[in-house]
Amino acid sequence: MASFKDQLSSLVYSTDGGDQRGRQQDDNEDEARLSALDGIVRLRRETSGRKGKGVTTISGVPLPMAELRTLTQALKKRCGSGGTLTRQGMIEIQGDHREALKAELEKRGFTVKLAGG
Repeated sequence: MASFKDQLSSLVYSTDGGDQRGRQQDDNEDEARLSALDGIVRLRRETSGRKGKGVTTISGVPLPMAELRTLTQALKKRCGSGGTLTRQGMIEIQGDHREALKAELEKRGFTVKLAGG
């Protein structure tokens, strides 16, 4: 039987979607996601599933997840609004900021295309 200290130090519950080897799984998901991209960053304005609230979605950014997090923070600060990074590598910025985001991403060297409505 394990000691009381060992019983207290084990993982009981985690909100992470992966297993306890999450780092290795994240690296594999990053490689798969990056290999499927065509190098064009797409900006869309979406309202579906958000009770009429519009968000600008950015997909196809050819960066690993760690760099996407810092890019998300910089873009949110540039637009002065909230947003999030999804597990699929899509950035969502609250509001319609397509032109400002296009200018910022092109300044950073990405090929940007306005997609959708």
